[in-house]
Amino acid sequence: MPTYDFTKRLELAEQMIPLLGRLRRNNNVVTSIYGSLLDNATAIDIVKSHRFARRVAGQELDVAKTLPIVEILTELNLGTSSIDLGELAARFDASGSEDLRAFLEEELAEVIGAETAAEPVDVVLYGFGRIGRLLARILLAKQSYRGVRLRAIVVRKNGEGDLLKRASLLRRDSVHGAFDGTITVDEDANVIWANGTPIQVIYSNDPASVDYTAYGIDNAIVVDNTGRWRDREGLSQHLAAKGVAKVLLTAPGKGDLKNIVYGINHDDIVEGDQILSAASCTTNAITPVLKAVNERFGVEFGHVETVHSFTNDQNLIDNFHKGERRGRAATLNMVLTETGAAKAVSKALPEFEGKLTGNAIRVPTPDVSMAVLNLTMSQDVDRDTVNEYLKQVSLKSQLRQQVGYIHSPEVVSTDFVGTTQAGIVDGLATIASGKHLVLYVWYDNEFGYSNQVIRIVEDMAGSRPNVFPRRKGLDDI
Repeated sequence: MPTYDFTKRLELAEQMIPLLGRLRRNNNVVTSIYGSLLDNATAIDIVKSHRFARRVAGQELDVAKTLPIVEILTELNLGTSSIDLGELAARFDASGSEDLRAFLEEELAEVIGAETAAEPVDVVLYGFGRIGRLLARILLAKQSYRGVRLRAIVVRKNGEGDLLKRASLLRRDSVHGAFDGTITVDEDANVIWANGTPIQVIYSNDPASVDYTAYGIDNAIVVDNTGRWRDREGLSQHLAAKGVAKVLLTAPGKGDLKNIVYGINHDDIVEGDQILSAASCTTNAITPVLKAVNERFGVEFGHVETVHSFTNDQNLIDNFHKGERRGRAATLNMVLTETGAAKAVSKALPEFEGKLTGNAIRVPTPDVSMAVLNLTMSQDVDRDTVNEYLKQVSLKSQLRQQVGYIHSPEVVSTDFVGTTQAGIVDGLATIASGKHLVLYVWYDNEFGYSNQVIRIVEDMAGSRPNVFPRRKGLDDI
């Protein structure tokens, strides 16, 4: 690309930055380019997101097309919403209209003049491990959206200096990089200040005994990411604490708990639900893809093989472990183990009951996993047809935030660190022969899953923003 062309695009992107900030602060509007969020974006980030559009739309998106859209959006008195500028630009081009304002007023009529989010709902993180800290990062990035707000974390104290260690782990991450902002510590008050937000650190070994109201926290959603309790009886301990209204588990729930995969069965959440499960990272990665291919082509049965990064549950070096094989050194071995993800799919998609088997191989990488879906279909399938369909699902459907698609001969696992979709189909790896279909699905088992968890939290809080333009159903793809 010529230097002068890039410089011009950079100048246009710089003009866009304060407008995006105004939409975020004044209207509670989240903006993106084909799913790539523009939250706190730099000029370079904006240019890159427009460049990335070529992977999903077939051509690069010109900043000169989106800047006028953003300018008009700031004048439309929008309510809380999530707006994809890339899709709006594409629809405007396809419409043949020459009146951009009239087009936008029609596309966004539902949200023009609508109310912004009400008083934010308090969120407490019970546990502050790998998932807990990523949830904190995502929540802190959303603080200005007035939907949900992180108020506290609950942990067991690990000696002197515990607070400083917790803050340091939030500030630095070997996989996901440095925290985007500033962090300070008030040791006297047991508070971590992150980007001007006070996070109360509460030390407790008993979830039922915590009095959250003593910290000004009430009607809170507690996100339990310890995995210590996975059934209704155990998780009900949180509801016995003062100031707690609802509980979300970041692991597969047992018994009668609803296992929610956002985008698939989140409509099953009702007002009276006090305890829910966000299922597992693998279940979240494969269920949306399975739903998509089943609705278009029909799945008779299949096997899911997960190639999964090692986790804290494994040993760094050979030592005793109550689980089979998991005692062997995680950084030196591929470890064959079991996964409940295949069976768990049916909790979100009942039509898959008894149709899937599964196993897992833990491998020596710290993050990003892959699920191989080996499926027998109800009809003959063609590789290009399946890939094009899944590409369109990732671009235009209601599952766009759950299903990603990539078609590149050079991508490897680290390229998917920080991706927000639940799973990303690798189109070049797709195999189709007769009724036999094999799909390879990448997923950031930490960050991608954490984004799915936050989507459920927002739904439980009644503050999940509507997405515009409205997405197509799978039947319309």
